[in-house]
Parts: sequence; structure tokens; C-alpha cells
Amino acid sequence: MDYIREFDIRLDKEYYYAGEQVSGAVILDTIENFKLKTIRVILRGKVHVEWRILLSGDRRTVKEDQYFVDERQVIWGEQNSENTIPILPRGYHRFNFQFKLPESNLPCSFESKPCCIRYYIKVTVDIPYASPPQGMKYFTIIGPHIDCMDEQYLKPVVFEDDKSTCCWCCKKSTVSLRCVLERSAYVCKESLKLKATIDNRSDEEVALRVRLEQCCEFFIDRGVLGVSKDIKHLVFEYRGSQVKPNSRTKWDSSNSLVIPPMPTTLVGICRLAQIYYVLTVSLDTQKDADIVQLSFPITIATVPFRIPNSTTPPIIKYEHAASHVEGGQYIGPEFLLGQVYDGNDHNLRESVVLYRPVYVTVDTRSEEGPKK
Repeated sequence: MDYIREFDIRLDKEYYYAGEQVSGAVILDTIENFKLKTIRVILRGKVHVEWRILLSGDRRTVKEDQYFVDERQVIWGEQNSENTIPILPRGYHRFNFQFKLPESNLPCSFESKPCCIRYYIKVTVDIPYASPPQGMKYFTIIGPHIDCMDEQYLKPVVFEDDKSTCCWCCKKSTVSLRCVLERSAYVCKESLKLKATIDNRSDEEVALRVRLEQCCEFFIDRGVLGVSKDIKHLVFEYRGSQVKPNSRTKWDSSNSLVIPPMPTTLVGICRLAQIYYVLTVSLDTQKDADIVQLSFPITIATVPFRIPNSTTPPIIKYEHAASHVEGGQYIGPEFLLGQVYDGNDHNLRESVVLYRPVYVTVDTRSEEGPKK
């Protein structure tokens, strides 16, 4: 509108946890008096899944939504008033609003091409004789609430397996692998606590390989069976040195398996999306891969592990996800502020990103424990 100099939505912070209060304000700076019926504010959180499928030879788009939060307020005027429409005087105006997020587990904010989980404030300035201006402000939800100190995650997980090779029905040699995972839940930027014992009684050298995979599953309730999409990303891979024949060695991950920033584990909370992680430990030879393989479920949490007998809590930070995992490499076109190409490549600048979700990480120095 010509008589609105500024229309903005401001929040007290950019990320929230379930149960917290979202506080903000709508800013209107006007250059003349005008009739203003209402200012409506909506707090909404939803999951949207969408992709194209081949059905009877035709490419069709399938999509579905699920809402977690849908709250509304009128911060100026009355919603169903039939009285005289009030006049907003010219000048700078600040209209405050507050919403209470539900205490239930909320899925984390997430951005990918087939699925997005978004939370936002939408404001509509209802002017009776003109098209109502609208604005949206996106923010990040840190969730769901998963505490690394929960008893179920503190129990060490022990797996072992072996592989025997045979020659004319006689056992020739055996390769065994035993792994101990100190705990099964971690916050991003922590180091996985893994120990491995390798007993190589074969005639070939073997090498340890550790890899962490992100598994994303998206669903659409369509027809009897529905439609699904599975995506896997390699988070990291570690390769150890060769273990010589007829030898035994032990390996400790120490600080070599650091988890990069990425989305939280999301299982059993959203019916349209699941995100989980699998740690695979295997032994390879020069000829064959994964001759012995062990798999551990890994939970990416939002509340970090606290070092016993330490008075210093872990330092929490919030970072964008790594670009090589789902939820970190994709930015919706509506969040990219580009420019019109004028034929001169030297004038092109990088696009400005208006919004990207962040995820909980810890300062690596917090793992060192209290200084003596």
C-alpha cells in the first residue's frame, strides 16, 4: 500500500522448544490515516510432502499435509464486529502478540525437496477497501525432546559376529569383530564412543570400516497402500588401517567420529515423515567388502550428555545442517532472494538465504570435562 511505509513481523528469537512462548510484534509505519478493520495473526506448524509419480503412464504430483499447531489471534479490531471501522492514525505502530507452543513433542523444522516441516507466523492486515497486505515470518522448532541422559540411551550396546571361510568343507579361517557402543544417543558435534576388537585368524589382511547413514522415509496416504519415498545419505565414513593375518587388535574411536550438524531423530511423532540413523561397523578385505558387519541404531538428540561430576554444563550452539545430509542441502525457492539476470556475469552475486532451520550442537570443548 502507498500509505504503509513499513510492514514487518519481529520475533523475540529465531528458535523455540515445545512449551515455550512465542512473543513478537507486528510493525506498521504509516504516512497517513486510514481505516483498518482487523490485524489477524496465525501461528501454524505443518508438514508438507510432495513429489511426482508415474501412474498409468502419466506423471502426476501427489502431496499431503499434517498440522501440528494452528492458533489464531486478532490484535487490532474485532473479528465479527459490525460497528464503525476504526481509523489507524499515521505514524509508527507496534502491535504485540504471544502464543504458547503445545507441550507435546513437536517435530523439528526440516527442509528437503520431497518434505518440509515449517513453523511460521502469518499476519493479515484487513483493509476493507483494498487487497489486504500479508506477511510471513518463519522460525525454527528444536524438537522432539530427546535427552541423552535417559536410561535407555546410557546402557552400552555390545554386538559381535564372525565369518568363517571353508575349503572343501573344512573350516579354513575365522575373522571376528566385537564392538561396544558406550551409549546410543548423541547431540551433533559430539564424538561417537565406539570400541572395536578385531581377531583376524585368516590368511588375508582386513580393515575396519565405520559409516553413519541417515535414513529418511516419507509417506502419503493415497489409496490402499499409499505412496512412500526412501532416501539415504552417508553422513561420514571412517577407514582404519590394515590388520595383518593371524593377529588381534583393538581400536577406540576417541574423537575421530564427530557427528556433523543434522536433523534430530524423528520416529513415531509425524505420520508423514521419519528420520533415523544407523551406524554400521564392518571388516573388508582387498577382494570383498563387509565380510563381517554390525549395525547399531543411533539416536540424534536435542539434550546433550552431561559429564558426570562436572559443574559446567555443555555449551549449546545452533547451527545449520551439513550440506551432504537431507535437511541441509535443500533451500526452498521461496527462501532465496535472487536477482534478475541482465546479461553481465560479473554483476551476479550469491543468492541471499532468507531462512534455514538450525539444529542443536555442542561446543567440542565441553567434552573435555572440568579443568583441574
